[in-house]
Formats: sequence, structure tokens, C-alpha cells
Amino acid sequence: MARNNPATGSELEPVRVWDLPTRIFHWALAICVVSSVISAWLGGNAMVWHFRLGYAVFALLAFRLVWGLVGGRWSRFAAFLYAPRTTLRYLRGEGHADEHLHVGHNPLGAFSVFGLIGILALQVGTGLFADDEISNSGPLLKYVSGATSSLLTSWHKNFGQWLIIGLVVLHIAAVLFYLVKKKQNLVGPMLTGDKLLAGDVPASTDHALSRVIALVLFALCAAGVAWVVALGD
Repeated sequence: MARNNPATGSELEPVRVWDLPTRIFHWALAICVVSSVISAWLGGNAMVWHFRLGYAVFALLAFRLVWGLVGGRWSRFAAFLYAPRTTLRYLRGEGHADEHLHVGHNPLGAFSVFGLIGILALQVGTGLFADDEISNSGPLLKYVSGATSSLLTSWHKNFGQWLIIGLVVLHIAAVLFYLVKKKQNLVGPMLTGDKLLAGDVPASTDHALSRVIALVLFALCAAGVAWVVALGD
């Protein structure tokens, strides 16, 4: 249902911003990351799930990197890879209308996305070589020295874990800030895929074929992760 923008008087229409694969990725990653942290804190038998969840995060991140190149318009990295001057103008409230900085990830949101993907990739990578010297070790432990594994394990269990927790808390705080202070609901569009926007805003591709392609790509990513893990056998 179309509505009028009270600020400009122009008509707003539902526009598909987040395609279904991106939405599933977002919520699946959130669930896996939170569950992974909890399973690490629990230890013991829960570590079996910690490893499984880590592999799931690995596959999800690999998929997102590919989908960032071929996914829906607003899911592509090109849509939210901003130049420094664009970010500065956004912070000063001087964004140009044709830049559509409010549609997908705005410059601050883009920084959060790239930061979280990078830190999670580092966490997964260090976990592959980690060793608690008791009963749990990463599948690729045999490929590094004891000293290297000790260094990677220290990062994985300490700095990396708390950095991820900090970024997740910051992400939630930002969502609440936009909801309370700017009256922008960022959660709703990540559930439904649509935002109320001006009619000239281009929509993301999100049809049956693109979803099948995404499913095939994720299956290939999962197979790739399985292959990497099997290298330790």
C-alpha cells in the first residue's frame, strides 16, 4: 500500500530491498554466532556444536562473499562500498538524493557489515587451527606449529570472542538508535524484504530463479567448507 512522505509530499511505495537469500543469511548468521558463543561458554559436550556452528558460519560467510557480487542490487557490495568523502557527507547530513544512501546499508551500516564479516572470518580461520590441549582442536591443526596454534588459539578464545560480542552489541545498539531517535525500523525490512520508498528507487532482483541460484551457491560453499574440514582427516 502506497503512502505519502510527510516531508516531501511524494508517494511512497513498497520496494524490494533485501532479497530472500540475504534475509535468510542475516538471521541464520545471527543465530549461529550467538549459539556459537554460548556453546563455547558451556564447554564440555557443547563443543561439538561449537564446531558445527563454526563450520556453518564459515559456509554462510563464503556464500555472502559470492552473493555480494551476484545477489540483488542492494545486497551487492558495489551498492554500499562508499568513498570516504561520501561517508563524511553522510555524517554531515549532506547526502545527495540520487545516491540512495538510506535504501540499503548506509555508510555507517556498511562499515559495520564489512567489519563484522572480516572479524567473523578471522575468528573462523583461527578456530580451524586452534587447540585447547585437552580434547578439542581445529581440523587443520596439523598444518601449523605448536607456537602458531597457541597464538591463534589465544586470539580465538579471548580477543576475537570479545570483539565479536562487542560488535554484535554495537549493531543492536545502532538498530535501537535508528528506531528510537530516527524513527527508522531496520528490522522490519530485513524480515519482509520491503521498504516504503519513492517509486524511482530501483528494486533488488528477488524471484524464483535468483533464489534457486542462491541455494546452489550456498550448497557449493557448504561443500567447499566440508572439503576444507576433511583436509584434517
